[in-house]
Amino acid sequence: MTDQYAVFGNPIAHSKSPQIHTLFAAQTQQGMDYHSQLVGIDNFITAADKFFDNGGRGLNITVPFKQEAFNYANAISLRASVAGAVNTLIRRDDGSILGDTTDGVGLTADIVDNLGWQVKAKRVLLLGAGGAVRGVLENVLNLQPQHVVVANRSVEKALQLAKQFAEAGYILGCGLDMLDGQEFDVIINGTSASLDGQQLLLPDSLIGASGACCYDMMYGAMPTDFMQWSSSRGAEVSDGLGMLVEQAAESFYLWRGIKPRAAEVISLLRQTL
Repeated sequence: MTDQYAVFGNPIAHSKSPQIHTLFAAQTQQGMDYHSQLVGIDNFITAADKFFDNGGRGLNITVPFKQEAFNYANAISLRASVAGAVNTLIRRDDGSILGDTTDGVGLTADIVDNLGWQVKAKRVLLLGAGGAVRGVLENVLNLQPQHVVVANRSVEKALQLAKQFAEAGYILGCGLDMLDGQEFDVIINGTSASLDGQQLLLPDSLIGASGACCYDMMYGAMPTDFMQWSSSRGAEVSDGLGMLVEQAAESFYLWRGIKPRAAEVISLLRQTL
């Protein structure tokens, strides 16, 4: 019987995970089937139980179930514990369920390996203080930037994150309205503004004369507003398609013990946007 995997979410029709993992399976010659499943808002536990009881080997978890997946797992990896969320569930040989997160690995692999951006000793700005930023902060700090600033509309949430990750590196929190006059080398947009079609009101000072590297965790057929704002000010820009594929590659590795080649899948997906 072919090993079963799936992604749970609501909504889920837009998910590229089945396409990505099918490409990974073909590339690595793994016998597995991967599908997407729309799960009712109140039905996560029932759906997960049914999936694993029927022999399912692993799940990816997307909005809005990452917290529920965290609570569902019998054991949590250290990085998922730090992030406070789970996007990957693994059924172990003893039948227990391990919860892990691959978002941070996905982001830093794309930035460092695929884009070749330098983060070590650089000034880094993370926009937003929600789950997307919390899920990648530890990995960004592990790249040893000079310092990291987390900026958010609600300054309290930014300060809370900065306090939580203080032991991992030099990190500060502030409000979006407190950025004027500051300059950064790497700027990462982890807000939902691009998804909602909203424009972030950012000061021009953020990108200095020598430019910056600006990354939007969202992706689409066209550059996001944040990417357009950044490139018009001389920055090198990227969307988050590579992060999506790289975090999937890490999930695949956790399930199958083989790390697929993400770069060629990123290229294939880019052509279909």
